[in-house]
Amino acid sequence: MRDIEQKRALIPDSAFRPWEPDRQEAEPELPRALSFLEDSWRKLRKNKAAVVTMILLVIITALAFLAPVLSPFDPNEQHLAWKNLPPKWPGVNMNGLNGTSTFRGRLVDNYALAKVPEGQYFLFGTDEFGRDLLSRCLWGTRISLTIAFIAALLDLTIGIFYGLFSAMKGGRCDTIMQRILEILSGIPSLVLVVLMLLVFEPGITSIILAMVISSWIPMARVVRAEGLKLKSMEYVLSARALGASELKIALSHILPNISGIVIVRAMFSIPTAIFFETFLSFLGVGMKIPNASIGTLLNGGYKVFKLYPYQMFIPAIILCVIMLSFNLFADGLRDVFDPKMKE
Repeated sequence: MRDIEQKRALIPDSAFRPWEPDRQEAEPELPRALSFLEDSWRKLRKNKAAVVTMILLVIITALAFLAPVLSPFDPNEQHLAWKNLPPKWPGVNMNGLNGTSTFRGRLVDNYALAKVPEGQYFLFGTDEFGRDLLSRCLWGTRISLTIAFIAALLDLTIGIFYGLFSAMKGGRCDTIMQRILEILSGIPSLVLVVLMLLVFEPGITSIILAMVISSWIPMARVVRAEGLKLKSMEYVLSARALGASELKIALSHILPNISGIVIVRAMFSIPTAIFFETFLSFLGVGMKIPNASIGTLLNGGYKVFKLYPYQMFIPAIILCVIMLSFNLFADGLRDVFDPKMKE
């Protein structure tokens, strides 16, 4: 005790200060936690290609679905006197974009020969029946995107339901459901789709149903694999111990945790559906003429490719841009939602 008092005497009184109960040290302000969507957008913005293609897809989709307003002509309106006119842009004096073409070594003004009224322009030219290719491209892209979006939505719905049900049930039910998937996947999808289109009347509904028959199988397998992995996690076991139903566990605990993978898979399925529709229409078993789609435009363009190459090049470029944009945007989403991908 004496040693403590001696040490206390060595410390000056200025080293002590009275305690103030209302005095609080200012704590540093912590940054606000980002939500899931905010964090995803922050990561997506770092991928310039994904952002550019996302903007491009928004523009293409808006132009396509505003085709009834933006189309300068009816896509099926024929003007035989104006057939096979090359593209002509106002104010552009460049061969290929000024309405001229070369015939027997001479430059010919096709618009003057066809007696097209002054001030009338066809930005993408006309086809063999004098129909405006710009209008047909807008309507054709609209039909192709509509088929792709609806097919992807049905693919998403059926695949998620089938995969979750198989994963949650497990056991013999899961085994039987997976054998059914193996049987369906063993049938060539092209043969199945062509047979469906031969049975039903060709059109948008038939193409969608034909694509949905087999396109949902990869989605179901992905959902089942992720569901089997997550159903043994601690939070799922805790929810089951607390009396939560299998349906609630699947919808509230498993589905939100696989939503990123599902979204990425759905984005990759859209360009696949567009290409499939284009392929079927190009073969003549999809959309029927005079209805415009990217496939029917390519079908008509390749027949006159040597004489009027623009009639094939324009829809081919549109198809390439759409396919490339969807794939690059899906790659960006995969980088955002896949936890295995590092920044």
